Amino acid sequence: MGHISALNTFLDRHRGQLQISGVPEIYWKTLYQKLSAQTFDAGNSFQLVKIEYEENREPHEPVWALQALEDLDANCSDHIYLIDHAWTYEPREARTHLQYDGLRLRMANILGIDDNLPTEELIDEIFDNMWRANCTYNVRTVANATAQKSIWYVMDEIGSAINHSNSPNCRVVPFIYTSEEIYSLLFLKSDFEEGDLAYRDYAEGIQDPISRKAYLLPWIPVSFQHLDVATTIPDEAYFTAGHIPETLPNIDYFKKASPKKAKYLCYSQYSLVNQYLTDPKFETTDDVDKADILWFTEHYKDYQLLSEASPDKFVNQFPYEYILTVKDLLCITCRRYKNNTEKAPWLPVSYNLVNEVGNFVSYFEKCEENGKENYWIIKPYNLARGMDIHITNNLNYIMRLPVTGPKIAQEYLINPVLFYREDCQGKVKFDVRYVILLKKVKPLEVYVYKNFFLRFANKPFALNAFDDYEKHFTVMNYNVNATLKHMKCDEFLTKWQEQYAKHEWNEIENKIYRMIRDIMECATAVPHPCGIAHSPQSRALYAVDLMLDWLDGEIQPKILEINFMPDCERACKYYENFYNDIFKLIFLDEENHHVFVKV
Repeated sequence: MGHISALNTFLDRHRGQLQISGVPEIYWKTLYQKLSAQTFDAGNSFQLVKIEYEENREPHEPVWALQALEDLDANCSDHIYLIDHAWTYEPREARTHLQYDGLRLRMANILGIDDNLPTEELIDEIFDNMWRANCTYNVRTVANATAQKSIWYVMDEIGSAINHSNSPNCRVVPFIYTSEEIYSLLFLKSDFEEGDLAYRDYAEGIQDPISRKAYLLPWIPVSFQHLDVATTIPDEAYFTAGHIPETLPNIDYFKKASPKKAKYLCYSQYSLVNQYLTDPKFETTDDVDKADILWFTEHYKDYQLLSEASPDKFVNQFPYEYILTVKDLLCITCRRYKNNTEKAPWLPVSYNLVNEVGNFVSYFEKCEENGKENYWIIKPYNLARGMDIHITNNLNYIMRLPVTGPKIAQEYLINPVLFYREDCQGKVKFDVRYVILLKKVKPLEVYVYKNFFLRFANKPFALNAFDDYEKHFTVMNYNVNATLKHMKCDEFLTKWQEQYAKHEWNEIENKIYRMIRDIMECATAVPHPCGIAHSPQSRALYAVDLMLDWLDGEIQPKILEINFMPDCERACKYYENFYNDIFKLIFLDEENHHVFVKV
């Protein structure tokens, strides 16, 4: 009875994971028994064999194979096997891990790399080639229960020897048993005869033929140069996929202007608004029903209900504003520049690695052929704080990244404008954040907060060591091991004049303002769901993050991203009237020309 009870407890805890992973129920009891006893018995049914080649092995060709020692019946419940993991890592930590001799030599053996190479050269070889052997799973982050963190791993010698086939005879899936016990499970899809080799599908679940070939590039090199590098703007279905439908306000309820009030009550889910909104014309309240202004940190969707039930209320969001704040949609939105007749000078070359992966590979290969620097930054659609962002010129690396979630690829700025930091004894990357206020869509009315905010890398910039976070990234707020460089814009401007006397900041800032206006025009040029919708009750605050790039001796701003509900802690600490000024502008029409510019 105790055994049955323990099995039921195991299944209650793991049934969902087993079903989602597609582990047949015939194997569940055996899996429980092997996990309980820590039985790693794949060696009783399979053996490693080294593959011999008549000529030198190409890097994409496998080193090892896994061969059945006997006939194996897929309908026998015994044939599920625990596969251990030889290495678990995050890419930014990989080179540090490989300093350990045992791990480095083991990875060289798995990947078929000469382990007699000098240590640093061997580490580079392993890092460049490990993408053919690695796998991944996601875990919830401690800081944000809704966000997922991607963990990469390489299976042990047995798991890594299972090669690819479009007609696989087995499957391998990760299995999280406890927070400290994570394995891969090998189980059969069809019967084996003695001597058969084990194969799994490395692009499992991908049906589109172009995407499938692209994702299999690390193991099956093919050319994509016959494909067009040009991108298009997808239809409405793409803009709504994966997003909760939003209703639009009933415009009939706004035929008469609402009278001004002596004091406005604000309900805010953002603590900094409650702390720093001190102007006597506003008062914060915990009663959402009594509030005149709703300042939500969660996404608001029902604008029709708000317009009909409370037409006098304001809300801090616009319908379909996610076309700006989700990275893949921002790139698509920006393609509307000049009615999609020209490439916006402020938008890096960008591709969606879900539905434009063939176009991307074609562009990448043509850059390689032409000897062009080919570095890319790969970003998830909708994560912030530098999470799951990678920089590389390794196509195999790039093609493995979509397995952790949908990504965009953007050309990495290889010649950014740098800022000299005495404490770093060199020139570092930096980015600039502007707060923008969308007041109206019809007609378009956009303001920029003049006080901008700066973020700096902590190490001098160079086109190497792309896994060195403090060299290539500027977001240090959330990195406990990094120093955050504070500098107000006035101090920055003084130092800018010293470092770039021939480049007036006013001229650069005018380009930035023009860029912001261009982006907002792109965002409102078409109706919803592909554009931001008109809503008389809506007012919004976004943060625009940008970098400066050298283009033919001139400085060109480049858009990085636009943030919904950005962190405004520094803004409040630097400028105590930050929210007072913003609320007076967007809700009371009181424009302070000292701190805002209309673009």
